[in-house]
Amino acid sequence: MQTIAALYHFAPFPDPAALRAPLLELCLAQGVKGSLLLAGEGVNGTIAGPREGIDAVLAHLRALPGCAGLEHKESFSETMPFGRMKVKLKREIVTMGIEGVDPRAAVGNYVRAEDWNAVISDPDVAVIDTRNDYEVGIGTFKGAVNPNTESFRDFPAWWEENRAQFTGKRIAMFCTGGIRCEKSTNYLLSQGVNEVLHLKGGILKYLEDVPAEQSLWEGECYVFDGRVSVGHGLVPGQNSSCGACRRPVTPEGRAHAAYEEGVCCAACVEEYSEADRARFRERQHQMELAKKRGERHLG
Repeated sequence: MQTIAALYHFAPFPDPAALRAPLLELCLAQGVKGSLLLAGEGVNGTIAGPREGIDAVLAHLRALPGCAGLEHKESFSETMPFGRMKVKLKREIVTMGIEGVDPRAAVGNYVRAEDWNAVISDPDVAVIDTRNDYEVGIGTFKGAVNPNTESFRDFPAWWEENRAQFTGKRIAMFCTGGIRCEKSTNYLLSQGVNEVLHLKGGILKYLEDVPAEQSLWEGECYVFDGRVSVGHGLVPGQNSSCGACRRPVTPEGRAHAAYEEGVCCAACVEEYSEADRARFRERQHQMELAKKRGERHLG
């Protein structure tokens, strides 16, 4: 059984490059795989591995300056959902691209998972999904506004174009684990929005804590690992990942005439050349051969 830990923490790292090698070395020594991002503003990522390995990495992170309060969300998988361990240096741990956005200064009011239904059922509350369009496409909260953004850095422009429709409304925002709302709520407060709320712990915390029979969530939640999506109780969902564009593919999408496993899906069938598809087919072939050998192909 693999323990999966999704985490982020905003803290000042004057020299994030100096933190990279010791962190990567520890992860490799502990059999931990996944992806962690380091920047001057903190750390973000998802990792998976044996229980003791995850605990060792979390302890290491919490020992970093300003990170004692780092929180994480756990789930579990029968198989390792990552192929390798990556620790990357970035300008931002979640890219918004706006100078001066600092969640350490101010964020929206946190709403606990158990209180979220009451908030988003209020007609005076506008509920905004801050995730990318392909994430929203497989699941979101009933009645939530979809900004149809391709990436999080598109959110500020979308807000500037659409802010008038939210005049006089309380704004409630949510994302997968909470990190995008830390930045987006800080941004809205800087834009003069009087009351901004966000789901503490994100969708993952809601799906963990709120019983399915009481849920206002519709569909599944996209996650950035080999599980692709999860449902209530954080059990793996029914979505797979397109081998070409990496967008999630629903069971219905896999039945579409344009779908070819490892090669293309209905969303990207026009985005790649025949040469690209030939390359994808060969990669899929090598993956199938590796599976027969009991190995994992990392290509």
